[in-house]
Amino acid sequence: MGHRLSCVTARQHPDLTLLRPVVLTLLAIDGVLSAVAAAFLLPLRIGSVPFPISALISGLVNAALVWAALQWTSGPRLAALPLWCWLLTVAGLTFGGPGDDIVFGGVGIMQYAPLLLIVAGALPPALVLWRHVRAAA
Repeated sequence: MGHRLSCVTARQHPDLTLLRPVVLTLLAIDGVLSAVAAAFLLPLRIGSVPFPISALISGLVNAALVWAALQWTSGPRLAALPLWCWLLTVAGLTFGGPGDDIVFGGVGIMQYAPLLLIVAGALPPALVLWRHVRAAA
């Protein structure tokens, strides 16, 4: 930016440190919303073939949420908060609800849809965290 700013030291704004817990909480809530949307849109079909596009989209959204959390905190454990909330929500959706309603159900290949959702939804953000830890070391 020129020679005028080379003598100015970079510093953290105090108003941003108060905003950090709010942003991390919103990212965690976004992880929950991503899990709910992915679970309810998982049985979508292309013609007569089930195609779990929501699992792939959820993985990309989760990777973006973890990347955003890494921008607000330096610790990868705290940056994984959206991923943990996503995993807990998916785990909670595996249980039966009132009246024995189930979210993950189906025959044939759809029996493996929850496993595919967990792998496709958790692998991209885990790779983002892994790359961040490797780059920091």
